[in-house]
Amino acid sequence: MTITVICIAINARIMKFYNREKEIKLLHSIEKKSIQAAQMTFVVGRRRIGKTSLLAKAYQEHTMLYFFVAKKNESLLCQEFVQEIRNKLQVEIFGELKTFKSVFGYLMELSKTMHFTLIIDEFQEFKTINPSIYSDMQNSWDSQKDQSKINLILCGSVYSLMSRIFEHSKEPLFGRATGRIHLKEFTISTLKEILIDYHKEFNNEDLLAFYLITGGVAKYVELLVQENAFSIDHILNVVLSDNSLFLDEGRNVLIDEFGKEYGNYFSILSLIASSKTSRLEIESIMEMQVGGFLDRLENEFGIISKVRPIFAKPSSRSVKYHIKDNFLNFWFRFIYKYRSAVEIGNFDFLKKIINRDYNTFSGPILEKYFIEKMKQEGNYSNIGTYWEKGNQNEIDIVALNELDKSIIYGEVKRNKKNISLGVLEKKTEKLQSKFSDYQAKYIGLSIEDM
Repeated sequence: MTITVICIAINARIMKFYNREKEIKLLHSIEKKSIQAAQMTFVVGRRRIGKTSLLAKAYQEHTMLYFFVAKKNESLLCQEFVQEIRNKLQVEIFGELKTFKSVFGYLMELSKTMHFTLIIDEFQEFKTINPSIYSDMQNSWDSQKDQSKINLILCGSVYSLMSRIFEHSKEPLFGRATGRIHLKEFTISTLKEILIDYHKEFNNEDLLAFYLITGGVAKYVELLVQENAFSIDHILNVVLSDNSLFLDEGRNVLIDEFGKEYGNYFSILSLIASSKTSRLEIESIMEMQVGGFLDRLENEFGIISKVRPIFAKPSSRSVKYHIKDNFLNFWFRFIYKYRSAVEIGNFDFLKKIINRDYNTFSGPILEKYFIEKMKQEGNYSNIGTYWEKGNQNEIDIVALNELDKSIIYGEVKRNKKNISLGVLEKKTEKLQSKFSDYQAKYIGLSIEDM
């Protein structure tokens, strides 16, 4: 389930949410169910994606408690939570509720006679404050949910911890959630809509730069729109400036995920962002085994993806690794790699580096753009890339439609003049021989086609 949301403020005006009707309808449906039977929904998504804004929008006209789990003493947190309960529910609380066990138990008891939504944001932080809270919640939930009318929304931005809390069989809350929402980035069509609203004269270079830097992450879109930054030069001026949120963003997003071993993870991601995409290349440079790190980056943290040639067997050793998040890919390629220049404030130097490498770096992003665009069109049963042993006969896009027996081969270049469909057709001969009963189509895609 994919949900993203943004609220953009310009000239002190609150602007519209984009493309969120279905998601808000879903959250309203969950709220209605909770009137009859308690609901526990966990919401996960990377930082800056718009989780809190979405939930606030969905439940702004409903009775709602909002608990933010800051990294502080449990007793202090509970004081804040009790004040929120008093303010929002207009109830008298007798005695002191100094533990979250007592706060949650009180709310579960109250929800038997009063319907409300409880949102707990950064829910994974209880892990460091008091891990027994999850067991306490389980006991209270199991014993009281059948009589409860609570709409419980548990929201978190550390993907690995949130997934473990609810999906690991040994965790207390395993199997308790009645719903799961994974918030992701804006789609390409939504990014276009935003650009049309705020920068009507945008060109395709602007669209590529906007997609390359933000990746559709709501907060990044908001920041660039507020600064009216749409061209690559203007975007870089915002990103590479004193006190820019973007400079420490990669570290802020990932440091809690990786813990003490973040140095090795950061080094691996920096190499992948610099086009060292095979395990062999990474191990050769780092002079250590990285299989475990790569596995956790893919399966536990969800930051990289393993890419095989389309139609290759899952056991194929022909594997490349890509960073899934556009901004993190940019951050590790330039800001982390040249962090010494960042630390001394030499942003002009870094801008020169980025401008020097921009055409090369943006090429694969352009390929990703077209693949994502074709996926969202919904016309194909399988889409991917293709290459043969030794990276021979690389094909940027292969899209299969099993219903009408057609296959598309695509060549992607920034400049249309560099596309040769004859060369593309030659590279597809071996693959096309396996699809002799399919109608083949050869296309060239460039910035002009965005």
